[in-house]
Amino acid sequence: MHPLPHHIPGQGQRQRGVALFVVLVFVMLSMLLALWASRTSLFNELVVGNDADYQRAFEAAQALLQDAELDIRDERPDGTACNAAGCRDMGSAKKIPLSAQEVTPLLADLDAQPTKCQDGLCVKRTGRQDFWNYTSATSPAPTNLQADEFKLEDMTKANVGARYGDYTGATVGSASSPANPILADRSADNRGGWYWIEVMNYDESSKNSGLIVGGATTDNLLRLNLTPNVVYRITALAYGRKPGTMAVLQQTYARQIRKD
Repeated sequence: MHPLPHHIPGQGQRQRGVALFVVLVFVMLSMLLALWASRTSLFNELVVGNDADYQRAFEAAQALLQDAELDIRDERPDGTACNAAGCRDMGSAKKIPLSAQEVTPLLADLDAQPTKCQDGLCVKRTGRQDFWNYTSATSPAPTNLQADEFKLEDMTKANVGARYGDYTGATVGSASSPANPILADRSADNRGGWYWIEVMNYDESSKNSGLIVGGATTDNLLRLNLTPNVVYRITALAYGRKPGTMAVLQQTYARQIRKD
């Protein structure tokens, strides 16, 4: 005779409890994985969005550099002379010097301005060069500021800096459909883009100091054909569409006289 199987009370209940615990663990792990995936996706979206916004501001700053070059050459975007309304030489704005006699009075006049700049033209900056990194909200504020060091909000004014197309007639499309929304944005001083042109005397003696000599003979000199004897340092700044995005570019430009 075989003994009857002995039933242990509660064994089925304990097994069902273990299964529930395992299911809960897997559910929690799945939730953590979903949360990690969503946060990773959000972070990647933020990075891509910030990079795209900076690239737009960078391209706007490049356009401002080109517009400043046209301003110096007194040309329109199509290469023709800028001799109509909206051009620098046709209004009351400070003029690009065309002769040595015009340089000294211009620099003296600019030096007398509160920010050493007017209508996008400036004297050569001394001291801190990166004025775009100094605002009233900068903390901690830079110390030992010199007399000709200024805050960004002092430089982004209509009578101090220049906007895209101010002196070249360049346009960015219609108001309702601008080709470049950054350059078209003039809703506030800290929106859109600005450029400043520093007028700097060029020292002819640098030819003999090896600064622009390409070899041992004078045949390798870089002949700039400057009239007047000045070069220009252009600073272009463009704000992005997002708060905190800014692109700043600089270049030195020599306006050469074309030979006949």
